[in-house]
Amino acid sequence: MGILSGFFKSRDKPENRTTGSSYAFYLGGSSAGKAVNERTAMQMTAVYACVRILSEAIAGLPLHLYKYREDGGKEKAIEHSLYCLLHDEPNPEMSSFVFRETLMTHLLLWGNAYAQIIRNGHGEVIALYPLMPNKMSVNRDSSGTLYYEYTRQTEDAPTLKGTTVKLKPSEVLHIPGLGFDGLVGYSPIAMAKNAIGLAIATEEYGSKFFANGATPGGILEHPGVVKDPERVRNSWNSAFGGSGNANKVAVLEEGMKYTPISISPEQAQFLETRKFQIDEIARIFRVPPHMVGDLEKSSFSNIEQQSLEFVKYTLDPWVTRWEQSIYRTLLSPNEKKDFFVKFNVEGLLRGDYVSRMNGYATARQNGWMSANDIRELENMDRIPAEEGGDLYLINGNMLPLSNAGAFANISENGKEEQEGEKVLELDKSDKRRRK
Repeated sequence: MGILSGFFKSRDKPENRTTGSSYAFYLGGSSAGKAVNERTAMQMTAVYACVRILSEAIAGLPLHLYKYREDGGKEKAIEHSLYCLLHDEPNPEMSSFVFRETLMTHLLLWGNAYAQIIRNGHGEVIALYPLMPNKMSVNRDSSGTLYYEYTRQTEDAPTLKGTTVKLKPSEVLHIPGLGFDGLVGYSPIAMAKNAIGLAIATEEYGSKFFANGATPGGILEHPGVVKDPERVRNSWNSAFGGSGNANKVAVLEEGMKYTPISISPEQAQFLETRKFQIDEIARIFRVPPHMVGDLEKSSFSNIEQQSLEFVKYTLDPWVTRWEQSIYRTLLSPNEKKDFFVKFNVEGLLRGDYVSRMNGYATARQNGWMSANDIRELENMDRIPAEEGGDLYLINGNMLPLSNAGAFANISENGKEEQEGEKVLELDKSDKRRRK
């Protein structure tokens, strides 16, 4: 223990950089010359769409607290106080959907999601309140123990007292994203700020292009000497500048000639650049392009498979982060033996109606789903047990391999018995004739 304690004491506090590197993953200026932060990034439609898709998907999934049964099964722990907090209302000010949507948005933009845990005198969780990630810092004290330091804002819940609040790990639900020290995550926006900055610059260029008219800057040539060039320039801009004046016919007097000098957006591959940056942002968040409106490579034959891959490869890692963080922080050591938290993603994995019915038929005929199991997945009322709703059935023509030929043996024995009975009948009739 002495060696381990010395190791933890010597560890640095969690930082926003790789070990031994002077490069920090901070927001700010990008290589395109545009400032990138969470708010400017969210003004990009692709970023906004990706964040909204993921946050609403996590918020909309059913979240339940389960209890292990003695027979090895599980059941919803509705009586537990934590069930209502996770499933319905984490605090008196917001629903479970809004709470999870808010934390997931923080997780996607800042790389970390924090919530203050309010407990009663018995140590039971009675409320959860979101905390802003940009106001939170994670540090270690002299003994190596982690603690959270939060700079309080006026709009925060009144559960925090003081300007700077020091919180214990047991008082914070912390869901970290991808990181290097396993303690804090790093902002996807900061990690990809150059790609997002290029998208912002491209969009700004397009806006200015249309603001200046369909024909951007050029040269007005006059054969003589222009006495007041400023007046001529202002007159030209007022008549032909702006998208509202695009495609107007210009009338040039006194031998004046207009020569455009700008490169057309097509030559500069303006539209292609914008499209590529949308795909780039979708790649950052691992969202299929068709979910942000890019249907170029989608078709009826592959879009369902892309949606299933979205659940498997995009949502599942986030769901696991949520489940394990809730399990680690909100359940006591004794409760961890009997309870667990689970998101239900089965609804997202279901196919179309015909595919579901075919799957249910296979499960029903092979005996591993009952009628009530199927009806529960389809959100239908249960059939009473006395009417056979919980029966597990199998096809009667299916037998184990070890019993193969049993029916033939039975049939053969039955045939021998019938032939024996015929012989007895013949003997009896022969005796009657003799008499």
